[in-house]
Amino acid sequence: MGKDSIQLKNPTILDKMLDMSHEQLVFCSDHVLGLKAIISIHNTVLGPAMGGTRMWNYASETAAIEDALRLSRGMTYKNSIAGLNIGGGKAVIIGDAKKIKGEKLMRRFGKFINGLGGQYWTAEDVNMTIKDMEYIRMETPFVAGLSEKNGGSGDPSPVTAYGVYCAMKACAKTVYGSDTLAGKKILVQGLGNVGSYLIELLVRDKARVLVSDIFDDKIKAITERFNVTVVALGDVYSAEVDIYAPCALGATINSQTIPMMNCKIITGGANNQLHDETLHSKMLNDKGILYGPDFLVNSGGIINVYFEQQGNYNKAKVLEKTEDIYKMTSDVINLAFINQITTHQAALNIAMKRIEDFSRVKSPTFK
Repeated sequence: MGKDSIQLKNPTILDKMLDMSHEQLVFCSDHVLGLKAIISIHNTVLGPAMGGTRMWNYASETAAIEDALRLSRGMTYKNSIAGLNIGGGKAVIIGDAKKIKGEKLMRRFGKFINGLGGQYWTAEDVNMTIKDMEYIRMETPFVAGLSEKNGGSGDPSPVTAYGVYCAMKACAKTVYGSDTLAGKKILVQGLGNVGSYLIELLVRDKARVLVSDIFDDKIKAITERFNVTVVALGDVYSAEVDIYAPCALGATINSQTIPMMNCKIITGGANNQLHDETLHSKMLNDKGILYGPDFLVNSGGIINVYFEQQGNYNKAKVLEKTEDIYKMTSDVINLAFINQITTHQAALNIAMKRIEDFSRVKSPTFK
C-alpha cells in the first residue's frame, strides 16, 4: 500500500506513484475550453476506483498532482474501512470554479472519464454540484451523485456530515464518558456543504458552535441561520474548544498548528487533515488530543453514492450504514489503546487488512 507520506528527495511523478502504490495517473486537457484535470487511480483490488472530483485554483500543477495522489489514496482507505466493494480514486480540475466551470467544461471532462471504461467513477467534491454531475452524466455512465429526480441519490454532503457527527459522538464518549454534545464548544472550520450540514446537527444538539471560513459570504450565510460565534482566521488553532472539526481543505493539522491547539478531540469532514500522517498523528497522541481518522470519519458521502452506483439506493439503508461509523470509530480507538498505536495507524491497519485479505482470494477455475 505504500508509505504514509511522500519522503523521496526530488521525486519524479512516477517515483511518487510507486512510493504511494498508485496504479494510474491520467492527465486531461482541452486548450480551447481551458480544461486541465488529473484523474488519480490508487487501488482497484476491491473494485473500480470511486471518489469525487474537486475543482480548485491550485498554486501550481505540482500541488494539484500531489493533492490528487493523496486524495485518491485516502479514498482507498475510506472505501475499504467502510466495507464497500470499490477501490480508491479521485479527480481534480485546476482553476477557479467561478470563472471556468460550465456545461462544456464538465461534458468534456466526462468524456475523459468515459475513456477509462469504468475503472473510475466520480461524484461531487469541493466546488462541484449535482448539476455538474448531470453534465458529466451526458457523456458517461460512470458518475454518481445525481439529483433524485434523475434517479440519483442527491447531494452526498448531508450524509457526510451525519457520519462526522456520529464519529464525533463516539470520540466524545471516550473523552468525556458520554456521547452527548450538548454544551460542548465545537469549532467548525470550513463552511461549505459538509460544514454547514454539520453545524445544523450540532446546533440541534445544543452544542456551543464556533465557526471560521476564508470566505465572508459563507460566514454571513451561516450567521444568518444559526446563533454561532465567529472565530478569526488567526485564532482558529489556538481557540480553547472541546472539539475541532476541520471541514475545509487538508493539511491543517501540521507541525505549526499542533503546538497551538487547545482541544481534546479532532473530528471533521476534511480529507487529508494530517500534513504527515505518521508524524502528526503521533504529535496529537503525545499532546493528548484524540484524533478521529479522517478517512473513517468522513466516509458517509461515499457510502451514499456507493448505494446509488450499485443501483439499489435506499436512504434508510444508507443512514443505517453511515451510523456504523460510530461503532467503527469506537473500535479504532480501542484498537489504538490496546496496541499502543495512534488512531490513524489503527484505522489504516483495518483498511489495509481488508484489501490484503481480498487480494488473497483466488478466482474460481472454470473447466
